[in-house]
Amino acid sequence: MKRKWVALLLVLILIPTCALAGRQYILPDSDTRALSKEELREWDYESLGYILNEIFARHGYCFIPGEKYDNYFSAMPWYTPNANTDNTAACYPKLSSLEWANEKLVKQVRAEMRAQSTRNSGGKHYLDYISFDSMDVLSGFSYTSMTPGQKLKVYSAPSSTSYRGANGKAVVSTNGSVYVAGWEKGWLLLMYETNSGSVRVGYVNSANIKGKVNAQTLDFAYSSVPLIADANLTDDPAASMTTLLTLKSGTSVTYLSAYQNARSWAYIETTLGNQTVRGFIPYSALNLGSITDENDD
Repeated sequence: MKRKWVALLLVLILIPTCALAGRQYILPDSDTRALSKEELREWDYESLGYILNEIFARHGYCFIPGEKYDNYFSAMPWYTPNANTDNTAACYPKLSSLEWANEKLVKQVRAEMRAQSTRNSGGKHYLDYISFDSMDVLSGFSYTSMTPGQKLKVYSAPSSTSYRGANGKAVVSTNGSVYVAGWEKGWLLLMYETNSGSVRVGYVNSANIKGKVNAQTLDFAYSSVPLIADANLTDDPAASMTTLLTLKSGTSVTYLSAYQNARSWAYIETTLGNQTVRGFIPYSALNLGSITDENDD
C-alpha cells in the first residue's frame, strides 16, 4: 500500500511539470510529425509566424537582436542561440527533411492568408499555448543587477527631448528590480516597477549609469506601419496599462518590435504633442501586411 501512495505522489508531481514543459512550445512535435494544412489554418496569421520560426529556434537559429522573434524565443528556457551567428552554416543543415516540409507548408498557408487579405483573427493564438516564467515581465527583458543607490532619469525614447512619464519626473531606482532589454545608441531600454505599483518601460542614458551593464545591442525594424484599428498607447504593458494617447485607425506609426507577456504587444514610436514617444499597442492593431517577418520570403 505504501508503494502505491508513493507512486501516486510521483504521478501528481510529474504531471504538472510535464504539462508546463509542453507549454514552452507552441507545437511541441513540429520536428517529429508532419503538419497538415487543415490544422495550420486553425491558427491566426501572427501565430503561424511563431510556429514557423519555432522550427528554426530548436536548432539555435540566431534571430535579429531586439526584434520580435529574438524577444520571444530568448524567453524560452529551451532556446540556446548558436555561438556561430552565420545561420546559413550553423543552423540550416541541422533541419531534417520533415522540418523543411513543415516549414514550407507553414509559409504556404501564411501566403494564402495574405492573398485572401485575412489574418484569421478568430483562430487559435500562440500565447494561449505557452507559458512564461513571469507573465508580467515582457519577453526579451531579463533581470539585471545594477550598481545600487542610483536614481536614473527615464525617457520613453533614446533621447532627453523625448516624452518622460510621471509628469516629466520618471525615475528608476537601481535598488529595486530592473529588467533590461538592451542598448540603443548609448541608451539602455529597461522595465521596472514604480512606487505606485505600476510598471514603466523606458530608456536611461549610459552617461548617467554607474557600473557596467552587460546587454545586447538592439536592432529594431523602424518600419512605417498603418493601424487597422484604434489603439491605446501605453508605457505600462504589464500592470495598469495607463493610456498615454489613443491612436486612430489609419494612423501610421513607426513599428520597432514585438514583445509578449500575457498579451501580444507591438512596440512603436509616434509623437505626443511635439515630443517623440514610444510605447505599446496591441499587436493585432497593426497592418501585418506592412511587416516583413524573418524566414518568410
